[in-house]
Amino acid sequence: MHQIIAMSYPFQIKSFDQYLAAYKKSVEDPEGFWSEIAADFFWRKKWDKVLEWNFKEPKIEWFKGAKLNITENCLDRHLEKNANTPAIIWESNDPEEHHRVLTYRELYNKVCQFAHVLKNNGVVKGDRVCIYMGMIPELAIAVLACARAGAIHSVVFGGFSAQSIADRLQDAKAEYIITCDGAFRGNKEIQLKNVIDDALVQCPFVKKVIVVTRTRTPVSMIKGRDVWWEDEIKKVETQGSNDFKAEEMDAEDMLFILYTSGSTGKPKGVVHTCGGYMIYTAYTFVNVFQYQPGDIHFCTADIGWITGHSYILYGPLSAGATTLMFEGIPTWPDAGRFWNIVDKYKVSILYTAPTAIRSLMGFGLDVVKDHDLRSLKVLGTVGEPINEEAWNWYHENIGKGQCPVVDTWWQTETAGVLISNLAGVTPAKPTYATLPMPGIQPVLVDENGKTVPGTDAARDGVYTSESISSPAGGSLEGAGNLCIKFPWPGMLRTTYGDHERCRLNYFSTYENLYFTGDGCLRDKNGNYRITGRVDDVLNVSGHRIGTAEVENAINMHAGVVESAVVGYPHDIKGQGIYAFVIYPSLHNEPSLSRQDITLTVSRIIGPIAKPDKIQFVSGLPKTRSGKIMRRILRKIAEGETDNLGDVTTLLDPSVVEEIKNGKI
Repeated sequence: MHQIIAMSYPFQIKSFDQYLAAYKKSVEDPEGFWSEIAADFFWRKKWDKVLEWNFKEPKIEWFKGAKLNITENCLDRHLEKNANTPAIIWESNDPEEHHRVLTYRELYNKVCQFAHVLKNNGVVKGDRVCIYMGMIPELAIAVLACARAGAIHSVVFGGFSAQSIADRLQDAKAEYIITCDGAFRGNKEIQLKNVIDDALVQCPFVKKVIVVTRTRTPVSMIKGRDVWWEDEIKKVETQGSNDFKAEEMDAEDMLFILYTSGSTGKPKGVVHTCGGYMIYTAYTFVNVFQYQPGDIHFCTADIGWITGHSYILYGPLSAGATTLMFEGIPTWPDAGRFWNIVDKYKVSILYTAPTAIRSLMGFGLDVVKDHDLRSLKVLGTVGEPINEEAWNWYHENIGKGQCPVVDTWWQTETAGVLISNLAGVTPAKPTYATLPMPGIQPVLVDENGKTVPGTDAARDGVYTSESISSPAGGSLEGAGNLCIKFPWPGMLRTTYGDHERCRLNYFSTYENLYFTGDGCLRDKNGNYRITGRVDDVLNVSGHRIGTAEVENAINMHAGVVESAVVGYPHDIKGQGIYAFVIYPSLHNEPSLSRQDITLTVSRIIGPIAKPDKIQFVSGLPKTRSGKIMRRILRKIAEGETDNLGDVTTLLDPSVVEEIKNGKI
């Protein structure tokens, strides 16, 4: 057994001066900065070189030559002093069902057990394992067991369709699946195993499906392929061995693949690796939320998204924190569910999406007023920029004006938070993500890749003395496309099986820069405000959905000739999906046709991608070369019909007037 390291946070920033010093060092000596932080973790072998990189290929390697297993940092090293500390608290979808608490010792035992199950079923280091489950503790156990065994996990959100799963299985060549018979979400029961069975019609290469009992929904079990989780655990128990020696991994070995929508129809598998991902998620977790031992951290995301990976599992567990998993939804059985959970477990940190906040605002304060909520110390938002009204409501009514609100900006590709205020340490500014994390060097560029003056954090500074007395002040300094000019340990390494796609998506737009795909403003005090996507990716309720992906699904409907999809402002979701559809029987039962199209999208992608509005049109605004002018459609969807620019160069300018007149 290796030496146990007591949990402490020597890298936690406690004051604004410390933030300034940390940021300065991270820019001037990034390798020294990150190696000091990494020294607080357990490594089987230390690195030979801290960083090797270039953005042309791209090639990014952190802690080169180091050996570790991330689960030894998330579990083993906490056992000497914190074995009885709750690691995961699980709250069921049903508020009457008994909750579960797994201490670090219990979680360690269950992860080791299931790692043996994986091994018994043929999983070896480097295999890809697809996980399609509800938000139950076994999902966390499965993820960590894969990491312990050296298998690469690919978690797929439990709302995706069979076709979406098949696409991901084929891309990752995943031969193993872990799923549930079903899942509970609000008053719905989702039949996960049946969806997997439908997906596997297209994936005969899958060798094993391990099924957890949750809903007791009748399912078909294929002999030789499908096995019950519980039966496999019993086999391990009879073998008498509980410990499972963690597989030694290189710092740059793949930890997981997480699929995210791209601007083309095919989802892309973002790859994160073991060493850098661990360091970055732990560092940002401790600093952004100012976590203290004994705090209860409640991130309301699903583990099917990067937020759940980084801030329900790996970030909190590597810090020895107590993390709360919730199976249900915020509005069931009523809109006070989040507030009930906060009071029930004395939650210290609440991290949720602006979509959820806006939705709960709509139910009024009656569902809030009877809750104490005094345990809360930090509020956080994630997934999309938060509007000022929602920020103020959250701060005043949930935080009682006493809790700092951290408005975090980051992406699947970044692993963890890149720009955010640090709770109670650096100032907040409503609608602004504010300042970059140490180690992050944002810069705004124009369309030609030229730096917008005064927007380079590393060169122009991230703060001024003027704003210490007026943190909400600061007039606009510049606006442009948000790029990062230096690597950080958590950034993506590639897109699985297609490195050229990674290069084209993130590193080819602007030379020697990582392009985030987001537009951004910066004020004179160094605060950054994200203004939204500048590519063909929508941000719907914090979920990234490619317009091409939705268009491809709509076009699968037999009656559809062609479609174009754009985003538009939505009061609850932030962005809604507006579909313009060429449909031959334009005046024949359009309501039925809309329903059919919606069902088609749900079946091919999943309900999260259903268009909010479908407008039938006879044609689409196209250039003479055949390119759809989505810029025009976007303005129409947003209601800006008087400022469409020059349409005379279009192939058929008359369709624009028709579309304007038919706007929903």
